[in-house]
Amino acid sequence: MQQIPCKEEGEILVETIERIDDWRERYARWQQGSASGSAGRDGIGDDYPFVENKRAPFRPMRRALPMLNLALVSSAGAYIDGTEPFDVNAPGGDLTFREIPREVEAEDLRFAARGYDPSAVEQDANSQVPVERLEEFAGNGIIGQLNPVWWSFNGFIPDAARLMDALVPGLITRIKRYEAQAALLIPASRLCHQSVALLARALEQEGVPTIMLAVARDTVEEVRPPRAVYYNGEFGSVSGRPLWPEHQRRILDETLRLLEPMDQPTVHKLAVELETQVQKSRGER
Repeated sequence: MQQIPCKEEGEILVETIERIDDWRERYARWQQGSASGSAGRDGIGDDYPFVENKRAPFRPMRRALPMLNLALVSSAGAYIDGTEPFDVNAPGGDLTFREIPREVEAEDLRFAARGYDPSAVEQDANSQVPVERLEEFAGNGIIGQLNPVWWSFNGFIPDAARLMDALVPGLITRIKRYEAQAALLIPASRLCHQSVALLARALEQEGVPTIMLAVARDTVEEVRPPRAVYYNGEFGSVSGRPLWPEHQRRILDETLRLLEPMDQPTVHKLAVELETQVQKSRGER
């Protein structure tokens, strides 16, 4: 049974992957079909057995947004130019992560993309890794501070059980080492939504409140992260259209301001739209 140990009295223990033996059987059947060429253009196909959870852990916020140290986790496969890239062809997915100093410039980042089109993030890293936008938020008092480092992994990990066993514990250790009071998690692809949602569940069990920014509502509702928000966006630019800072700010601002008021597991639709008809007609960016 895959679960994160409960550490505080009164906290309900929730399995990270409920009915994991059943999921492993479904995954084994999918692997057979995938090997015969039915994986689809996104690498998983329509018959991939997404994790299905009924309950979600939940950790209330105990610190106001303008006072917290916010951690950022991206599953876009970001790494520093000149360092070892993620292995996008690893069977079951690459089970490593990268810890990247906040000072690293966007032009020094590279992206090992699988399951999403990297053209947006290569044009503007803030469309998936919104470090500049979050630094702005810290500067104007929306958040207390952005953690000195942020974390990246390649979220195309079909083997969800191995994700939980081999990648998530080490990542949680690092996030807690920096004493993050909350974490913003941003997936890049359809399968990334599962990987990130499972990480969110594990982080909350370990005492770190999370919020997940999503564009794949169906996957989020199946995997059930503690807090998730979604809008009509696109894979590969989940935190906002590239080269459109105001769109990115609107999405992130609404997302982060929902951290405190949420008092139970929630999937919430953002009010922001991808582009209003007035903005579209005027060409406003």
